[in-house]
Amino acid sequence: EVTAYIPGVGHNLQEHSIVLVRGGRVKDLPGVRYKVVRGALDTQGVKNRKQARSRYGAKKEKG
Repeated sequence: EVTAYIPGVGHNLQEHSIVLVRGGRVKDLPGVRYKVVRGALDTQGVKNRKQARSRYGAKKEKG
C-alpha cells in the first residue's frame, strides 16, 4: 500500500479501485512518491481536458 497523487481535476476512484501507479514525486506533499496513471484500469481520464491530454488520460475531441 502506497500514497499516490491523483493528477487533474476530480476523480472517480473509490476505496477498492484498482489503479496503475508510476514513479514521480510531488514536491509540496511530503511522503508522496507515486502518481496514478489516469485513463488506465479503474481510473478515468479528466473530462473537458484540451491541452496536455496524454498526462491526464483525456481522449481527443471529435470535430
